[in-house]
Amino acid sequence: MKKKMGIVVGVVSCVLVAVAVAAPHTQAQTGSIEFVARVTPTDGRPEPARDMTFFLLRKSFADIRKEAEEIEPKPDLDKFIDGLDISPELRAWMKRKKSVELAGSEFIRKIKVDDIMDVPEFYEAYLKRNAGDVAVGFPEPKFRRVDEKKEPEKYKKLKDEFHRLMRKYIENNPQSIDGIEVYLDPINPGQRWARQEGEMKQRARKRALELAQTQYLAAKMETDLEGRGSFSGLAPGEYWLGTLETEAVAGDARLRWDARVIVRAGAASRVELSNLNAVERARPAK
Repeated sequence: MKKKMGIVVGVVSCVLVAVAVAAPHTQAQTGSIEFVARVTPTDGRPEPARDMTFFLLRKSFADIRKEAEEIEPKPDLDKFIDGLDISPELRAWMKRKKSVELAGSEFIRKIKVDDIMDVPEFYEAYLKRNAGDVAVGFPEPKFRRVDEKKEPEKYKKLKDEFHRLMRKYIENNPQSIDGIEVYLDPINPGQRWARQEGEMKQRARKRALELAQTQYLAAKMETDLEGRGSFSGLAPGEYWLGTLETEAVAGDARLRWDARVIVRAGAASRVELSNLNAVERARPAK
């Protein structure tokens, strides 16, 4: 009986010793993060990002967004263009430029003389914008539609001459293209396409937030009144500390973070979050 008791006591002692040895070893395998977040407005003093939820991710939120955008199906631009009630020439122009927006300064910059002459919609819009400005040198057409069948050769000759003069006028007066978008507004599909793209981006945004808070979330916590926070018991490795889409606001500064942090076993990684390492630098409020 005493012998059995001695064996039991010996086994228990060995287990306790093993636990005592293993506990410090396990603790040494993890690390921690201690951080403070402050926002500095223009011509102001740093203010703590207090009572804010910070997320510790296993992947940067920027990369998570890219992943979400790759997963989310994008609207097909060529298919959208094919469904428009426009001329084949305008359809080809849109596919070549990879754009369906027919307004704004960027659109005007894309328009060349050949585009005006070759795309029926541009040609008509340009004529409406400039026809009648004979006083400023715009050529006056001498051909008449009724003569197209009666005197086709003469009609073609006069029309070709008008186009030659019109091309020369556009080359010498590129500013005359400005304003044609007013006459293209009824057929401009830019807003419809922008709406489709916006809906896709909203879906991707929602997916990115879901991925960040589920698949890639290591931990989250709220900062105290001094803008401080900490995470403990972390496996060594690479993490990203940030606020996802929530902004820390102080005066005219609105900041978000997506800061890379390296956690080492048995060590505390200390991070200071500020305007300098924010995703968006401080900017004046509009």
